[in-house]
This record gives sequence, structure tokens and C-alpha cells, in this order.
Amino acid sequence: MCGICGMVSPQQGAAPDLEVVARMSRRLSHRGPDSDGVFHQGRAALAARRLSIIDLDGGDQPVANEDGSVVVVQNGEIYNHRELRRELERRGHRFATASDTEVLVHLYEEHGDGFLERLRGMFALALWDSRAARLLLARDRFGIKPLYYRVAGGTLSFASELKAMLEQPGFSREIDPRAVAAYLAFNSVPAPLTVFAEARKLPAGSALSWRDGALTETRFARPRPVPAERARTGPAGDLAEELREVLRDSIRAHLVSDVPVGVLLSGGVDSAGITALAAAEQGEAVKTFSIGFEESSFDELSKARLVAERYRTDHHELVLRPDAVDLLPRLVEAFDEPFGDSSAVPTYLVSQLAAGEVKVALSGEGGDELFGGYYTYVADLLAPRLGRLAALAAPLVEALPSSDSKASFDYKAKRFVRAAKLPPLERHHAWKEIFSAELRASLLGERDPGWDPVDLYRDRYAETRGAEPLARLQDVDLGTYLVDDLLVKTDRSSMAHSLELRVPFLDQRVADFALGLATPLKVRGLAKKRLLRRALAPLLPDEVLRGPKQGFSIPLAAWLRGPLETFAREVLSPATLARQGCLDPAFVTPLIERHCSGREDLSRQLWGLMALTLWFDRYAI
Repeated sequence: MCGICGMVSPQQGAAPDLEVVARMSRRLSHRGPDSDGVFHQGRAALAARRLSIIDLDGGDQPVANEDGSVVVVQNGEIYNHRELRRELERRGHRFATASDTEVLVHLYEEHGDGFLERLRGMFALALWDSRAARLLLARDRFGIKPLYYRVAGGTLSFASELKAMLEQPGFSREIDPRAVAAYLAFNSVPAPLTVFAEARKLPAGSALSWRDGALTETRFARPRPVPAERARTGPAGDLAEELREVLRDSIRAHLVSDVPVGVLLSGGVDSAGITALAAAEQGEAVKTFSIGFEESSFDELSKARLVAERYRTDHHELVLRPDAVDLLPRLVEAFDEPFGDSSAVPTYLVSQLAAGEVKVALSGEGGDELFGGYYTYVADLLAPRLGRLAALAAPLVEALPSSDSKASFDYKAKRFVRAAKLPPLERHHAWKEIFSAELRASLLGERDPGWDPVDLYRDRYAETRGAEPLARLQDVDLGTYLVDDLLVKTDRSSMAHSLELRVPFLDQRVADFALGLATPLKVRGLAKKRLLRRALAPLLPDEVLRGPKQGFSIPLAAWLRGPLETFAREVLSPATLARQGCLDPAFVTPLIERHCSGREDLSRQLWGLMALTLWFDRYAI
């Protein structure tokens, strides 16, 4: 794993400012503390910070081909690099290292930009072709690894994290109002937007070509559900066995490393399945890492222990007693855009725990989106049948008091009755919407851009016409919520501690299998992840297979009504909000009162606003 950055000038003979590139690289040192390197040739400069995982002695970056005409820096891992290397050697290419990164330059020589389609792995890369005087940026098909870029005066700059871009002289910190509106809707900033108007994110599965100041963006990969008539049904037993082997193959590939690999074990089906399959592949005990809570409805340590005991893992636990006054500013520093998903707290802490023992760990992101793990998918299927009943029950449901339990009945019921009669996509968004369009307009006042962030969802949704209805909604999550929230969370939380997180569910072969399944194999009635659970049934305890989804999340509602209330009121004080000029204080304080009185669970909204205001003081001023 690495951090990469660089600059390229449109003017022949105009060299990039190498001191600026060096400063950008230093801001990424947490992503690669083991070594650093810089390539400079004419108008191009590429830099990399390395976390040594494969070819510990010879894999430093940047890496060039035989004659030095093609140079690359990469953040990520290419899991099929050995197969590609053997193929390239048969075609006459000579390798100077055993690293996965060197495969990229030779593969580019053979296939041009088409080399990206051959890669199995997670990556964000920059490749300089000196003969063509061309820079190519690319991001893996699932968006596992981040890549930001900026064009100013024809000069293209890029970096793994936005904070590195701030080292450039003249970088404007003007806030993009559309990004703030999207953040208030989603609690994260979706690609291609960034919070700063001057910078952009490269979307997942995309490549950006720069030549003489001209940019061309292309999409080289787009995982998508199959047309409805091609969705697989077949005998569930046979499909479960096939899925188990596909997962085993992915785990095997994701364990390729020259350093030990652990597993973040939440106690849910996804991470438990990864642990079970990894234990079968490794010759020594797998190191597993779990977070627990004192609040029983959020604690899964008992289930994690069952899996750890069954597979005799080297198990490590941490019972979370968070100090949010200390933690939230640390998260703001790590997440250099506003990020309001409170599950970043346990992910950050379990990454810190794991980093004390390993440099690489496996995590279960992607399993819910691909195999149907969210309660929202159950609601998507029930709503067409229960919409009228939900409308009749709405007054009674709205009167229910707010509970502090995770995913409590009152929270889910209120969400359901408010959205059940909406069209499919709008309904799906409403299940997890942070602030409605009306509240966003009130919070932003004259700064409201008058733009609906859900249009990003609509664009994605329109691309899958002909697929099964639920599969289309899962695809929206796969390309938005997963990329812009969950994968941002895992990347920044782990990299803050120089830990590489790998996500075996987001493997092309696993995804192709999942995207080809008919809906009843994923969700039917109240049952979720039906085929995945069947595939993992021989490997896992019944308590894990049949238990409710919890994952790495925190008892935020209770904390904000207790030990965090004072902190929240300070962070969101009218004086602070008025000074920043981003949010209208008149609409924020009533949210605090409504939550603390127990009338409604507004914990996600309040946490998101706290993260935004703390970020504003750290990065926007």
C-alpha cells in the first residue's frame, strides 16, 4: 500500500516545482512510512510513499520499464501479478524486481490503456509515457483506492488524499456548495465532487488521460447486474457450493503477501466467513481483531469469539469506551473531507489495534451490497405491498418514543412509513437519507445550490434498465454508498495507522457471480444474504449465521443523550456556526433539543454536522 502524488506541466521544458511535490509526498507519509521515491523527467514528476508488502527489498517506487520510457506509481495491490508476469516474460519482457507494480509498465507496453482491464486487484495509479508525453491516471473498478486530481493553468496534479493537494501554492479553499449539499444528504461527499471547488475525485473504474493540457476521461470497467432474464436461479445447493469456491479463490488471492495478514472480525457473516476461509489457507494461526461495546445491542464480541475459538485464531479484542472529544478531531484529520459516518470510530480503533500486530488485514466491505445484507433491501421488497397500510399507520408510528438501541424498531418503522409510497429509487434513498431536501435548504439558506444530490443516484440507476428491480438498487449502493462512504472509511481509518486493508468480496470474480444472481437468492421476505449464508453454513456457528446484522457501529444515540451532549452543544454552538457561515444556527439547535429530549433519533444528523464543523475549522480556513 502506498500514497502517490505528482504534477505534470503542459509547457515543454517547464519542470514541476519539485519542492511542492516533496511537500505533497510528506503529507502522505502515513500511507507509506517504509520508503519514498521521486521520478522527475522534463515536465513530469511522480512521487510515492511505500508501505512494504510485496518484494520488501526490491519493490520501491517509482518503477520503470527496461528503457525508462514508461514510469508508474501505484497505491494498491495487483493480486494476479504473478500470472501476468509469467505471461509477459514469455513475450520477452525483462523484470528487475519481484514487485506487483513492475507488472504495470510491461503490461502497458503490450496492451496500451487496455492493460487496466487485465488487472485483478485494488489500485490507484499514475503512469507517465515519455514517448507520448502523456500521463494516465486510473482507479480500480470498485473504487477501493482513492485518487484526487486538480487542473490549474493546464497543469495537472494528483494525490491519494486531498490534504496533499493543499500543499500546492495557489490552491483555493473555496467550498463547492454542491458538495456540501450532497454531504448533508449522504454524510459523505460523492465522486466526482470534492469539498473544494478546485479538485475532483476520479470515479471508480475510470481512467484520465492528460496530454499537452488536454484531458480525456474514460470508463474502463463498470460492474453491473445482468439483465433480468439472465439472472441465475438453479439449485441453491449447487450455487452455494460454487459461491464457496469463488470466495475461497478470492481469499487465496488476497492473502498474497510477504508480511503476515490478519482479519478484522466483527462477528457478522461476512468477516466470519473471511476468517474461516483464511484459516483454511494459512499454515499458521490467523490474527483476528474485534471491537466490543458495553451496550449489549451493539456488542458482537461473543459471536466473534465463537469464530475465533472455532478456528483457533490469534484473537485480539478492544472494548470501546470512546473519548469523542479526543477521537472526533483525530478522525477529521484522517478524513480530509467532511465525513459523517460514525462507524469510522470503531473502524479507526480496530485498525489501530490491528496495526500493532500486522501490516495487512482483510475486511468484509462489499458483502452487503453484492449479496443483499441490508434491512433496506427487505424494505424495498415490502414497500410495494405495504405502502397503503404504512400510510394508515403513520400517525401511530410517529408517536413512538425514540430508543437508544441499534437499528431500533421505532427508527426503522418511522423511516418505513415516511418513504413507503415513494418511487423505488427515491424510496431507497429515503430509508437512509440524512437531511431531506427541505432541511438542507433550511440549513444552507442562501448557500443552497438548488441542486438535488439524488441526481447522482438517478444517473447510476438509469444505467441498469432491464435488470431486476432490487438488483438495480443494490447497484446504486455498490457505486455510491460503498465507494464514497464505506471504502473511504476503511481506507482512511486503516492508512492513518499505516495498515493495508483488503476487501475480498470486492473481487471481480466474486462480484460477477453475485451480480448474476436472481433476487430470491439474495433477499426473500425478511431473510437477507440467503445464498451467502447457505454457502458459509458448513464453516460458521449457527449463532453467527442466524444473528442480526450489526457490524462495526457505535451506540451514538445514547452517547449524544449522555456523555457527548455537552461536546455536541459546544461544537454546534450558534457562535461557531455563525463564525463559519456554512450552516444556519437557527435550524441546528432545535435538532439537538429534539434528539436529547428523546422525541426522535437524530444521532446520524448531529454527528454529521459535528464532523462538518470540525472539518471546517481544520481545513477550510
